[in-house]
Amino acid sequence: MLILLPPSETKARPSRGAPMRVDALSFPELTGRREEVIDAVINASGLEDAQRILYVPSTLGAEVEGNLAIRTRPARPALEIYQGVLYDALDAPSLSPGGRRRAARRLVISSAVYGAVRAGDRIAPYRASMCAHLPEVGKLAHRWKESLDPVLSAAAGKGLIVDCRSGEYAATWRPTGALAERWVAVRVPGASHMAKHTRGLVARVLCESDADPRRPAGLIPLLENDFRIELHEPAKPGAGWTLDVLPH
Repeated sequence: MLILLPPSETKARPSRGAPMRVDALSFPELTGRREEVIDAVINASGLEDAQRILYVPSTLGAEVEGNLAIRTRPARPALEIYQGVLYDALDAPSLSPGGRRRAARRLVISSAVYGAVRAGDRIAPYRASMCAHLPEVGKLAHRWKESLDPVLSAAAGKGLIVDCRSGEYAATWRPTGALAERWVAVRVPGASHMAKHTRGLVARVLCESDADPRRPAGLIPLLENDFRIELHEPAKPGAGWTLDVLPH
């Protein structure tokens, strides 16, 4: 099973520790693109209109300045860097030992700077949106879309793809062909805060379960005790499944 998560705007900023090594991250096929994007983010962060370019609110200038040191600042595992509503609900530190092992294997987090990372990858915090349009590389969403398909298609293997992403992050990779038959987008009706919280809870339940269903219907017994769920077949061939989820 592959569980796709969005990143978070809120990130931990550790004060101590070794810097990241780009060549040590999962999905080494992305190393060249990561180097390209990191350089572009650093260069853009030094410009007068950096916040506009990076699609960051004008009140967060200090966080944009932090991008200048992305290669040298302390790094921590991705599940420690990403914070906020979804990651609070996931509550990785309280997962059981088995849950932590499965999180390391199953979770893949989308990133405007790193493309995609696994839970244990040591990354440096950054501030940039997938909507950013950088002078050297263009729109980040388009740039990553060029690279992610072969990498994530291989990572999906023969299991389900449970997609908790939305917006620009979801657009960077859409499973196609036979993969679309195992692709389930998690949809949460209601406000954004509720959607993020519920997706975090779904990811947690799936990490704590040792079941590894190969068909979308196999998610129902894993989730029905914790949520009200409704599974919808694809509206057309190749469109993927949709799982509506609400807490009880």
